[in-house]
Amino acid sequence: MKPFIPARLEFVVFGVLVSGMMSFLVSGVAMVRAVGMKPDFHMIWFQAWLPSWGIAFVAILFVVPLVRRLLARLVMRD
Repeated sequence: MKPFIPARLEFVVFGVLVSGMMSFLVSGVAMVRAVGMKPDFHMIWFQAWLPSWGIAFVAILFVVPLVRRLLARLVMRD
């Protein structure tokens, strides 16, 4: 696949992908534990996941720069 996203948008795309994947997995596990595997589980999960993705995306945009600064102080460079 040929790259098609401008480099200046890399941080935003990173946030979309990481927040989407993590919130999808975490909300799925939480929903299975909370309601079990009901026939309409997928719809319940989607309705819970979509707003959590929005929250996770905003959180990623704020948290990633903080984590990078923290890592810069903790990790030894060659």
